Amino acid sequence: MEGRVTNLHLDPYLIHFGSGFGIRWYGFFMAVSMALGIHFLGRRGARVGVDEDTVFNMAMLAILGGVIGARLVYVLTTWGYFAANPGQIVQVQQGGLSIHGALIGGMSAAMWYAARRRLPFWVLMDGMVPGVCIGIFLVRIGNIFNGEILGHHAVILGGLRHPAQVYEQVFAIILWVIYWRQVRRDSADGVPFWSFMVGYGILRFISELFRDNPQYLMHYTDHYLGIGLLTLTQIFSPLILGLGIAGLRWRRRVDLHTVTARDTPAADPPDTVAGTR
Repeated sequence: MEGRVTNLHLDPYLIHFGSGFGIRWYGFFMAVSMALGIHFLGRRGARVGVDEDTVFNMAMLAILGGVIGARLVYVLTTWGYFAANPGQIVQVQQGGLSIHGALIGGMSAAMWYAARRRLPFWVLMDGMVPGVCIGIFLVRIGNIFNGEILGHHAVILGGLRHPAQVYEQVFAIILWVIYWRQVRRDSADGVPFWSFMVGYGILRFISELFRDNPQYLMHYTDHYLGIGLLTLTQIFSPLILGLGIAGLRWRRRVDLHTVTARDTPAADPPDTVAGTR
């Protein structure tokens, strides 16, 4: 599989139930991420009167759409491996999910459910951001156990690989901080979500510089620094960034109009004194 290493002697299984069967670290951290994500989404939903069952149903549908989208994009971007090993396509528990596909698939599923139930969509999308940040942070630990998401070898690091998984964990923390700053500002609904999309588009492009992934269009690697261009994710990251900027500008205009309406004093009532007009 693309990006896999075989010389790291880490057991990918948390618990063994038999030969080749058990609970993997990757799956464990994925499950923890989902549970925490549903918790934070439920807290956000409760503030606008969305009951727990509705939040849970929306979250599960978004998770399903996200996993399908994430796996589909990952398979398409590493088709050379999966074309030769088609049986591995459904082996999600072994790793191999694209966050770009997860965002698109999860958002599409959530949007469909919110429209069907007439839910406050952007409030709930804001509530999904903490779970995504947690997921990026924890699942990268699973990637380490699976020997995935490898960095380029770099002369400046003594020939060692860049710890690409750790870099993305740092980026997840940055995105978490940006999210909570937006929430504390009481920004318009949707601003925290689109701020996350903008931040993720930028940071993911940067993180891909260090990933030892197949390159397209422009094949360039600086072996001293251990950076390269262009991976398929880098090609698509500007699309995510552009979508995020457009969405953020739209929701900020809503925020500006909301603040203006709130701060504009109400018109004085008409003078009802007799003899006046």
